[in-house]
Amino acid sequence: MLAYLNSLTYSMGSVGGKPNPWKIRSGTYCCYNAFSRIDIRVEVRIPGGVDAYAIDIRGDRHSIDSAAMWQESNVSAVLRAILDDNDEPDGNDGEPLLGLRKFDPLPNLAAEKRFLEAATGEFWKGWQLGTEPEVQNATFCSNHLTNGIVKYFGHAGRIGEAAKFFQALYEKDAEVGAVLARVHLDTDEEIKAVEVLYNALKRVPSSHGLLLVQIDFLKNKKKLDMALKLAKLAVTYAPTEFTTWHKLTEVYIELGDFESALLSLNACPMFAYCEKDAHRMPAPARTHLPLRQDPATLKPDDDPKKAPVGHGTVNDENDPREDEVHPELKRLSYLSLRGTFSKAYSLLVKIASKVGWDELLRHRSSVFVMEEEYRIHRALAEENDKGHELEKKALPEPPSSEPATDGAPAAHENGEEVEASGAKDGDVISENGEGKEDVGTAQMEAISLDDDHSSDVDHASDVARPEKAEEKPVSPVEEKKGRLSIDELMRKTGAEAGNVEKSDETAEAPNPRGPRRAVSFSFKNKRLCDKWLDNQFMILYQDIRLYSLLKQEIAQYKNQAGAAPNVLMYRKTGAEWEVYGELAERLDHQDDAKEAYKLCLSQKFSMKSWLKLLEMSANEGNITDTLKAVAKLVAVLDRAFVETTYPGPVARNLFKLIKVHGLAKVQNALISMNLPQHEYRLITRYFEYAELFSVVGSKW
Repeated sequence: MLAYLNSLTYSMGSVGGKPNPWKIRSGTYCCYNAFSRIDIRVEVRIPGGVDAYAIDIRGDRHSIDSAAMWQESNVSAVLRAILDDNDEPDGNDGEPLLGLRKFDPLPNLAAEKRFLEAATGEFWKGWQLGTEPEVQNATFCSNHLTNGIVKYFGHAGRIGEAAKFFQALYEKDAEVGAVLARVHLDTDEEIKAVEVLYNALKRVPSSHGLLLVQIDFLKNKKKLDMALKLAKLAVTYAPTEFTTWHKLTEVYIELGDFESALLSLNACPMFAYCEKDAHRMPAPARTHLPLRQDPATLKPDDDPKKAPVGHGTVNDENDPREDEVHPELKRLSYLSLRGTFSKAYSLLVKIASKVGWDELLRHRSSVFVMEEEYRIHRALAEENDKGHELEKKALPEPPSSEPATDGAPAAHENGEEVEASGAKDGDVISENGEGKEDVGTAQMEAISLDDDHSSDVDHASDVARPEKAEEKPVSPVEEKKGRLSIDELMRKTGAEAGNVEKSDETAEAPNPRGPRRAVSFSFKNKRLCDKWLDNQFMILYQDIRLYSLLKQEIAQYKNQAGAAPNVLMYRKTGAEWEVYGELAERLDHQDDAKEAYKLCLSQKFSMKSWLKLLEMSANEGNITDTLKAVAKLVAVLDRAFVETTYPGPVARNLFKLIKVHGLAKVQNALISMNLPQHEYRLITRYFEYAELFSVVGSKW
């Protein structure tokens, strides 16, 4: 740290041709130890000495007297650099953080080896770091340490190195086999993956993590029936985890059973999103940060690193009017979805893209109780209750020395006990003296993931009832007094074509309210839609409506403009085109999204749009478009003093090209583009990294 801070002293440039009057007297390096929940600080005084100490959550100062604290701090720092690469959907959209200078966390193989040794020692404490927002409980196979190592090797195409790391840990704990098997599948070593899953499941048969990997393997092999059975089993083992229900919904979508997919999606446990420890800073009125000059404005012989350093941000050159957004686009509800809610919305979009909006609404009305149905159902129930009260008052009192009171069992002629007429709506009448505890036990036994047909639904608590309860006869006392449960009432009124038949007792005292109406529908096998899912239907409707209006406007203006399609640029700002690009992308319209991002970049500079185009071009394997985006991004990041190579979105997408086409072909394509020498040198850093760390495709 002393050497680094001392180097900053010599890197300070001159002001107006004179020596810089500012000098660095001291500096403090802070690193949060996520394992011990302390902040490691190193104070450097120039000239002077170095002082290292720790600050706990109460602000008390402690001395660092163990090597374990330094090792934990090292692992924490590297994981932060790996997991936070400015390319997260809930992050800052790839914009370089103001005033942040980034370096490669593992610049060579020796540093990588030291990190892996430290990570091995801290692996069994990895669950203390937490995990992804979609996972409720952190485990050995799902935490920030495990996810960071898989991401580091996976994005570089070196997933085989991750397999070596997890192999030794798998011998100690079978649950690590879930990560190891997934790594083997990514390297196309399916036989090894199946062997790991087989042995691990024998040791831990109830691990839902192992089952999820097996489900993905069966889905890729198109064995959807077997995957469905395992998905149901995973839900049984981990009913409170979102990932198991998410996987079950995916399998139903692949099978084309969209109604079951909606039911399982409705049953997903949703968690509140836990944001990372990043402070939300207000927008500054002005900035005075170092910014290198644009290489395009320099002469061919000038060195950009020796040019005088200016100040500002990379977005200062944009027209402020291009950043204006229509208020309706600012209020898009999707922008507030995070964590499990964002994952659930992607599943809903997937169903809509397969069947269409109208068919999705039809499936929704088939499995969920609609508002009109619920209103009619409640009105009918209230009307029948009032009618029964009038009939009860009109009927003569039955000859009995001890009349049965509401809620108490009454004795029948044959000695059997039946429930009195005061039973609540939806309660099942017990026979042979069996209590409600036996009914509850039967309800629990009736719940099975293998049943295709659900039992009746209690709309107040949405709890399944046993089908055998429907076949139980209604007691004579209840028939006489006309008190039926809601489910029996709906079946009876739905089966009758006209007026309700009247018994001899009710004929003597007619109902002054007249005949009751029959209803032609029933709530059997329907569920109440959760509020969050109903809200996501509204969000999807809002997105589809805006997308349809955009498509209509584009088609209209293209027909009017003829050979001048740029007329659209005068109707939308650059920021609005970026919003429309995100809208088309999340609705799975990649071509429209790419067109919107290009229109945005034709009007303003946007780091987010360039990153989106970079990822789309890399996924398509388009070498020319990918290298154009890389050249633009590395030039801008260099101006903001972002000197990191990997991990990052630029390296990740460039390594995709190298994996598909090979390093030699990508290098030749870069040479043929005849870029400026400065940009060419910046891009070759990634090729050197690929050769040093043996990225897949770097040997050919």
